[in-house]
Amino acid sequence: MSCVADKATNLRKATEEIKLAANKGAQIVCLQELFTSLYFCDEEDYDNFALAEAIPGPSTDTLCAVAKEHGVVIIASLFEKRAQGLYHNTTAVIDADGSYLGKYRKMHIPDDPGFYEKFYFTPGDLGYKVFKTKYATIGVLICWDQWYPEAARLTALKGAEILFYPTAIGWATTQDETTNVEQYNAWQTIQRSHAVANGIPVVSINRVGQEAGIRFWGGSFISNPFGSLLYKASHDKEETEVTEVDLGQSDYYRSHWPFLRDRRIDSYAPITKRFIDEDE
Repeated sequence: MSCVADKATNLRKATEEIKLAANKGAQIVCLQELFTSLYFCDEEDYDNFALAEAIPGPSTDTLCAVAKEHGVVIIASLFEKRAQGLYHNTTAVIDADGSYLGKYRKMHIPDDPGFYEKFYFTPGDLGYKVFKTKYATIGVLICWDQWYPEAARLTALKGAEILFYPTAIGWATTQDETTNVEQYNAWQTIQRSHAVANGIPVVSINRVGQEAGIRFWGGSFISNPFGSLLYKASHDKEETEVTEVDLGQSDYYRSHWPFLRDRRIDSYAPITKRFIDEDE
């Protein structure tokens, strides 16, 4: 969805779309990154810290009631105020009975023109997490996390049956179309590769609309465990879609393409180094 400056309006809009998805048969509903506000990280402005809230807090209270009423799991990306002067980019997970299951704090924090997240967010300190919901054991990562195969792998190794990526990413409005296509294709390809490498479905949810020189590219999609697209959204329209995901496929693909079996875990210790210089 697209967003406006008023938090209450965005939250109300999101809850209406959750209800719509539930009425269409949804069991797990994932909202885009920082859905209660405009994407404020386009600038470094101290006033934007006022947008943050406790988790659990007012927004999760509202969403817990909606989840319970409609029997859906809700994945909700929010701006967390942990303490005075300490903030995170955080996703809360709410089970279908309305209970708050916990949170994941974004681990990888970008800093680029129009995406000044290091100004606002402290890197996550909860590690990679899975949540045992009524319908599936899910893993949640957030936006910039999606470019890192290590994050997807560790979440999968913890038992995630589906990976969800709430996202806010877009094109500069001054950018040429060739660059736009290349960037979107890279974004989709890297996430589909996480599905293939780990043998589990991947669901990526992005916002739409134009904000402060950025045209958010939408293109939300669902990949099966071998990278095939089950659904792809448009680049510019608000859409609420329900797609069936067969969790039983993971066993088939993992058996026929046994990447987990053949991992050489004895050889991976150097992955914890920033860079491997053979001369050192």
